[in-house]
Amino acid sequence: MSVSKVSLSIDEEVLAEARDRAGRRELSSYVTDALRRQLQHDRLGELLAELDATAGPIPDDLMEEARQLWRGAVEEPKTPRRSA
Repeated sequence: MSVSKVSLSIDEEVLAEARDRAGRRELSSYVTDALRRQLQHDRLGELLAELDATAGPIPDDLMEEARQLWRGAVEEPKTPRRSA
């Protein structure tokens, strides 16, 4: 994969935290990964807007059902405590 060198203006506080998390030598990879995730997010938003324009909005009752299912799926399973 080819790479390009760019010059960016980044808030000092954001840059300092990114460097702390990534390490100075890994900052480019850290920023590349963040940009890649943002681009995926943007493309997904565009797809959802296109689907909404084509098929119309998702009915409120179906959205609520999906939210409930999602909450149930992401909750940690509750395991009973054992008495010692």
